[in-house]
Amino acid sequence: MFAEQSKGDPAIDRVGPLLYARGGDGHRNRLAALVVRPESDEPAPLHVDDDGVAIEAQPIATLFGVVVWRYDFSLPAAQPASYRLGGERFEIMPPDDPNVRIAYVSCNGQENGDLDRDVGERDAMWNRLVEEHARAPFALMLQGGDQLYADDVLTAHEAVRRWSKRPKRARADIAFTEDAHEAVRHFYFRRYLTTLARPAMRTLAARVPSIMMWDDHDIFDGWGSHPEPLLDSPVGRGLFEAAREMFLLFQLAANDGAMPDIAFDASGRTLGVAVRYPGLSILAPDLRSERRPDRVMGEAGWSGFERAMAATPDGGRILLMSSVPALGPRLSWVEAIADIVPKIRELEDDLRDQWQSRSHRQEWQRFLRLLAVRQEEFRGRVIVVSGEIHLATRGEMRLKDGSRLHQLVASGISHPAPRDFYPRMLGLLARVGESPLPKRKIRLRPLPSKRAIYTGERNYLVLSRADAEWTAQWELEDSGRTPFLSL
Repeated sequence: MFAEQSKGDPAIDRVGPLLYARGGDGHRNRLAALVVRPESDEPAPLHVDDDGVAIEAQPIATLFGVVVWRYDFSLPAAQPASYRLGGERFEIMPPDDPNVRIAYVSCNGQENGDLDRDVGERDAMWNRLVEEHARAPFALMLQGGDQLYADDVLTAHEAVRRWSKRPKRARADIAFTEDAHEAVRHFYFRRYLTTLARPAMRTLAARVPSIMMWDDHDIFDGWGSHPEPLLDSPVGRGLFEAAREMFLLFQLAANDGAMPDIAFDASGRTLGVAVRYPGLSILAPDLRSERRPDRVMGEAGWSGFERAMAATPDGGRILLMSSVPALGPRLSWVEAIADIVPKIRELEDDLRDQWQSRSHRQEWQRFLRLLAVRQEEFRGRVIVVSGEIHLATRGEMRLKDGSRLHQLVASGISHPAPRDFYPRMLGLLARVGESPLPKRKIRLRPLPSKRAIYTGERNYLVLSRADAEWTAQWELEDSGRTPFLSL
């Protein structure tokens, strides 16, 4: 029944611990830890080393012969701490220390045949990140989108295969049967277990708390930017709901009806989160749950994001996770060509995925204005971190008060680097420029020491704070480490 059983390791029934950041108040830093165990195997208590307290796991889901368990606990703030589970001790660095290191990653896979790749080649940059953590530990890991490449879900059941081969506007009459529903849920579930059980991820996830936000490949390529008859068809909605269920479990350590307090919206209509520490807020709006061809976020997403921005203390630093880059090249010319050239028309959904699409211009302005006003009027500093484009680059928006809003793009940690034509084409578009807010000019810039605006190598990003000063460096697969960029 389940196509996923022919790939990967269907026998995986143990995963974790996986750490999730829940914020801190200057006294304690709150975390969740997730483990997956067979139904017959109840996990041992988790022990917090500073006070000897034993934390019992609570089951949050039972499915496909295993149970997903969660521990909720806290560690002392502003100092290294540890917890013990299953006979192993795990050291954790505090996000609220004056000197802190944060990793940012995105695009953990590829569209086709991801499970067929040699794991050493696939996870080469993950292994490098593990080695760097051993030398100089990270306090947080921000995972900015496409944590899961789930495009193969379209082969998970015969009904879904037939649906995927229909013209995009002619898919409404294929039923999403209970059998198809279970096959799709099983696919996403097993794909998460396979991804999270890989050695490098297993090592980091137990020691570095994550903050995650999904993008289209966590559902399937282009979700939300396809024509509405596709999105609203029974199979389209069924795929989304199954992907959402597994996102809640494995990227948020939650389930419907019991959203964590970091969530923008307790109802779960939007899945954005705000994780706060003294002087630092990490905000991750959900750019997929309400996405349509003519919008990026709906009412729930916008109201949740605006409330989270308004709740940020004056003068605080904001790391804003935008799964697609907020500062990017002009795309209206490409979209105009796509209207008349059939081969380019195939890129229509990819173009609509971007903030800069002509379909989203007013929303893009609203988004940028919110960030700009926060920095100009509330003495805060905003750093936007993004992925999605499988390249590394950066951008700046010059604000009215003379300061600069920085955007840092790191993508992808596992996705193969694109051919040279792609970064060169984007570089040409970037030189034209696109500044949608009056008196706030946007410029895309090369990485430190690079000449081209876009760098076509697999990569990850390291953000560092030392005595209130922030810097960024990219780790590039072939070129190595970039010089520091002051933020």
